[in-house]
Amino acid sequence: MSTPPLKKILHVDDSPDIRELVRHGLERGGHYTLMFCESAEEALEKAPQFTPDLLLLDSVMPGITGIALYKQLRESPALADTPVIFLTTQAETLDLTSFLRAGAIDLIPKPFDVDTLAETIEEIWRDHHGRGA
Repeated sequence: MSTPPLKKILHVDDSPDIRELVRHGLERGGHYTLMFCESAEEALEKAPQFTPDLLLLDSVMPGITGIALYKQLRESPALADTPVIFLTTQAETLDLTSFLRAGAIDLIPKPFDVDTLAETIEEIWRDHHGRGA
């Protein structure tokens, strides 16, 4: 089974600094269509129309966890099978099981390397599709 191309990524993070770092890291790849949301509410409104190939979600935002947001996003038929990678703090990565149980294909710890972010995401994408997921 060949790996489908990763074209559209939706990133949700309440931190403008993190959103800018992710934008910088992913724009280096030059081939993604990106959408950035600063809140769960904005993501719930915009994501179904954007229909991303991948969700890149902050694990903790004001009023909601990334896992809870992912569950809500998956209620939309357009997003029901969309894979997710969570951006987490080092402490949160210790509870890897809860993220994987929620359907995460992987975690990227914060702080992350902006220079290799696109490569990291592409590698996770290939590994996910190589598993026959």
